[in-house]
Amino acid sequence: MGTFLLNLLLTLAWIALTGQFTLANFGFGFLLGYVMLWLVQRVTGPSSYFAKARQTLAFVLFFVREVIKANLQVAYMVLNLRYRLHPGVIAVPLEARTDTEITLLANLITLTPGSLSIDVSADRKVLYIHTMDLGDDPARFRREIKDGFERRLLEVLR
Repeated sequence: MGTFLLNLLLTLAWIALTGQFTLANFGFGFLLGYVMLWLVQRVTGPSSYFAKARQTLAFVLFFVREVIKANLQVAYMVLNLRYRLHPGVIAVPLEARTDTEITLLANLITLTPGSLSIDVSADRKVLYIHTMDLGDDPARFRREIKDGFERRLLEVLR
């Protein structure tokens, strides 16, 4: 966390030096600070910040791709009159344990079109999800949640 704060401080210094507080300048300053900190880590010692930053970026790109893919699938289902929907509720066992992990996972699933997190079991080990089209293979949907959303989210958070 300290390296992230140092990166923000370097970003603010860059903005102050250039005198332009724009989103593009902020992004460039942040990237410049990231590169500088990465270069000096041999002197200051290794930091997990760089691995977490890459994991976070990969997760954001994964989530954006999944949202676009889900939007296209829902549009196809709605516009194709012959498409037979198979809605259903499925129980997905959780590896996420903390309130933060479970809440973020449930919200990310709900933000993806065609799926809605309904409830968490009392023992917090199962998440119930409603989906517009469960299809013929409920295990595939469960794997997509476990191997996609949950695994990647836990990599970022832990």
